[in-house]
Amino acid sequence: MDLATTLLPALLGFGTGLALIVAIGAQNAYVLRLGIEGRTRTILPAVLICSISDAALIFAGILGIGLLVEQTPVALIVIRVVGAAFLLAYGVFAAVRTFKPGSLVANASPTPIGTKVAVATMLALTWLNPHVYLDTLIFLGSVANQQGEAARWWWGAGAITGSFVWFFSLGFGARHLRRFFARPRSWRILDGFIAVVMLSLGVRMAFGV
Repeated sequence: MDLATTLLPALLGFGTGLALIVAIGAQNAYVLRLGIEGRTRTILPAVLICSISDAALIFAGILGIGLLVEQTPVALIVIRVVGAAFLLAYGVFAAVRTFKPGSLVANASPTPIGTKVAVATMLALTWLNPHVYLDTLIFLGSVANQQGEAARWWWGAGAITGSFVWFFSLGFGARHLRRFFARPRSWRILDGFIAVVMLSLGVRMAFGV
């Protein structure tokens, strides 16, 4: 097994996937809220919707961008330039957020949320969010295809794994993570990690290494 085309791309994909997913937003706040209530029959379908949706979009992005590159080779150059710019900008924004960190707080509702309501809400927050298409379908698909024919699928597998790890950890570990995410210092650390990952990948993509 060639680590350069298997393990390394998978680890890079895992880190990039986490860097995009770990953010203060409606989807994560809702998962946290369900997790605080602690009802497995509600949490499980919610985190599965988030993770499987990410997996489907990442897979579609890798396949779709890959076909585009095969049909239009110059597209690879355009994708590399745009992707590098996006990564560097994202990294800079994350670095700026370390100086003004936020917090993620979600209180359990007075009346427990039903499974059907949780599923419907989670589907809406996931598929009606335009950023999910930019982040997973276009961006992650583009970065994955920079890894080469074989390594792109390992990279995608790493990104998908990152999604599953994050949402399951947030949903089922919410009771323990609530204090952590309520502290701005915690987000300063996370944003610092995100900035390092994004800026490093941006530089690598810009120079085609």
